[in-house]
Amino acid sequence: MQNADRHRVIAEAVASSGSATVAELASLTGASEMTIRRDLDTLSAHGVLERVRGGARALLLRGEEPPFALRAHEGTEVKRRIGERVAALIADGETVVLDSGTTCLEVARLLKGRPVTVMPLSLQALQVLADAPAPTRLIVPGGQPRAAEGALIGPLTLASLAALRFDTAVLGCCGLSAADGLTAYDLEDAAVKKAALASSRRILAATDGSKIGHTAHAHVVPAGRLHTLVTDAGAPEDEITAIAEGGTVLEVVA
Repeated sequence: MQNADRHRVIAEAVASSGSATVAELASLTGASEMTIRRDLDTLSAHGVLERVRGGARALLLRGEEPPFALRAHEGTEVKRRIGERVAALIADGETVVLDSGTTCLEVARLLKGRPVTVMPLSLQALQVLADAPAPTRLIVPGGQPRAAEGALIGPLTLASLAALRFDTAVLGCCGLSAADGLTAYDLEDAAVKKAALASSRRILAATDGSKIGHTAHAHVVPAGRLHTLVTDAGAPEDEITAIAEGGTVLEVVA
């Protein structure tokens, strides 16, 4: 089992049961107890769980957003394929506002070097695009990064978005359903997403299938306002069918 896969299994086991011992996690993953202790130290440093004597206990509330550092290692191949499809839907010459999150980070990597204008809304995507060669044009927004996330939030970010108009907004999400629309865990993040879509002609939602059918507590936009949803085959069929019936163009990657 690779490190990222083992970390995911450990995090899910601790979150599900509330706590777990080193011995229990070693049995679950097939790793040595020494390896599990190192894993727990790493996950604790990233805010995924709390290290206690003999094991770990859950730190995140149920339904709370896992840290970026953990999400960045989950479903990387699926996110890459979603990113490829999103990038293919963006024409040369477009102006693009690019949301925060791990899937949108893949889009940033694929837009690098393309003849497009991009304003990223996260420190991670800004770093990817900082040395982008011509003809890529980078616009840097103001704002304050969310701790451990790197997503830009606050009045300066909102003002940057209000001052500009974009051809396309590429939005990530924490949840998306036909009934509740696109949702986020963080209220300030939701406000930035709303500002991005208000300044854009077209809205592309990019998310892996695990987010489809789920709802976070901060509403952003009804599903019917999305021009296109790019997701993967793991998304619940009834949900994506209902979203498509509401007028959203559906793009499902294999």
